[in-house]
Amino acid sequence: MSAIIPQSVFPFLKKLEKNNNREWFNDNKPEFKAIEGDVKIFYNRIMENLNKHDDIDKLKIFRIYRDVRFSKNKLPYKTHFGGSFHRTKPKLRGGYYLHIQPNNENFIAVGFWDPAASDLLRIRKEIAMDDEEIRAIITNKKFKTIWGSFVGDEVKTAPKGFSKDHKAIDLIKKKQYIFTRKFTDKQVLDKNFIVEVDKSFKTVRPYFDYMSDVLTTDLNGVSLI
Repeated sequence: MSAIIPQSVFPFLKKLEKNNNREWFNDNKPEFKAIEGDVKIFYNRIMENLNKHDDIDKLKIFRIYRDVRFSKNKLPYKTHFGGSFHRTKPKLRGGYYLHIQPNNENFIAVGFWDPAASDLLRIRKEIAMDDEEIRAIITNKKFKTIWGSFVGDEVKTAPKGFSKDHKAIDLIKKKQYIFTRKFTDKQVLDKNFIVEVDKSFKTVRPYFDYMSDVLTTDLNGVSLI
């Protein structure tokens, strides 16, 4: 059985953006809960699809409430839905993410958002030693057509311990190893959106296999798990 994002999701989020206050939200909470329920079904169906070709141990759907304690932005509610899918550690590394936001701000993302310092160093050392395998994966025509190039933060010149003149410095200086794919609101509401998401996630598997192998071995290829 297929699953779809409800047509009401974008009108509601647009109204919330214009009325981002507790009084309005409480008055419209029944509509929000109905939409949220359908969205959760959609996220869970994505996880079911992922588990047909991967091993996902956790789905985290983020709450609509913003944590304003340490933020200059004191608006109480997010104006999007977001959820992440965690691969089963320690053997499998990397994660998937789906972001639903009006005005064509929707996207899926894959990779490593906030790698631990030890993992980041291990990835950089592997690439410094041999960058051919990862380049072959991320420049594959099918992969690149769907995911494009890396996005995310990077250091300005070179991380400590690495030469700025290294031939793979473009990859070594990354602080995040993420790919994203954007979707229009119309595409998100299409009945085949869930199929397109799963197809995109499947395509990233060689990248995840490479990273998982790197992060579960030392530089000599000896298993760490």
